[in-house]
Amino acid sequence: MAEVTQAQIEEKLATYVDPYLERDLVSTKCVKDIAVDGDTATVTVVLGFPAGGYHAELAAKLKELVESIDGITTANVDVSTKVSAHAAQKGVKHIEGIKNILAVASGKGGVGKSTTAVNLALALSAEGATVGILDADIYGPSQPRMLGVRGQPQTVGNRIVPQQAHGLQVMSIGFMVEEDTPMIWRGPMVTSALQQLLTETNWESLDYLVIDLPPGTGDIQLTLAQKVPVSGCLIVTTPQDIALLDARKAIQMFRKVEMSVLGIVENMSTHICSQCGHEEPIFGSGGGARMAEQYGMPLLGQLPLDLRIREDLDHGRPTVVSAPESELTARYRAVARNLSARLSMTPRSLALSLPQINIRNT
Repeated sequence: MAEVTQAQIEEKLATYVDPYLERDLVSTKCVKDIAVDGDTATVTVVLGFPAGGYHAELAAKLKELVESIDGITTANVDVSTKVSAHAAQKGVKHIEGIKNILAVASGKGGVGKSTTAVNLALALSAEGATVGILDADIYGPSQPRMLGVRGQPQTVGNRIVPQQAHGLQVMSIGFMVEEDTPMIWRGPMVTSALQQLLTETNWESLDYLVIDLPPGTGDIQLTLAQKVPVSGCLIVTTPQDIALLDARKAIQMFRKVEMSVLGIVENMSTHICSQCGHEEPIFGSGGGARMAEQYGMPLLGQLPLDLRIREDLDHGRPTVVSAPESELTARYRAVARNLSARLSMTPRSLALSLPQINIRNT
């Protein structure tokens, strides 16, 4: 019998459609190497998104697939992840220490945007990425309470050292003021504060910085579009018509300023009864899916309204860290994989790959 070729194995691998990329691993160039030695094949797969909880499952599926080829008795499959920097708006300068910035936005308040942002950041970290979170809601910072972090951050020279919480690098204006102190600032002061928090913080080798935006389409969002290199945006909404109306405005705003919207998350999709576990769509159903279809973007996940999520945040231990094996955490991790996989399919940034050129007069 003739030895199996690399081309035969590649052809077989191309039949597997990855559930997060929604494409095969060959056309997405995730299959980096195929080696054949007699009846043994070795396959190296490098994903462009963090999926530590999925690596073993994927390796097992690919192993079974390759071993189904006549002439292959043993397949060794190695799956790993390498996160690259992806392109942002044209003309916006790269920020040192950050590969990708992900903005979490909503058209209106009260849809669980900050809850989604913090659990998303923790889910990305749980999948193996190095992650930071910036609380950009200057008037109503909530991340310090949600993450259980208190006290002012340290400084090194004129740089701020981010706080650490559950493996995240964290920055918020809430660290600088008392919880009950109102920020009575006009727009220019707010946008200046955001820029300082972003650019004067010593972010350390982040794969992703998640920015928790305030609701609406105002000064902070415009500053983000003009001066912050955002790789992609996530829109959070509920199924309710009034929330969807405002979420549409957020999508249109980001598109007008040429920022990439990676997808939609429908929060409070159902209410889960804490007594019997019954799920009911109290805010309506199907709204997020219809909006995703209307704008030609994916619905990246549906998250429930559950008492445990609120209790975990009040105790400063979001659900992804307080209940890592729960169904709720599994949903957040699926959203994290879907979002980062979607980003991994976008063009890469050349800012981190081009050599620095210094010109001197001699």
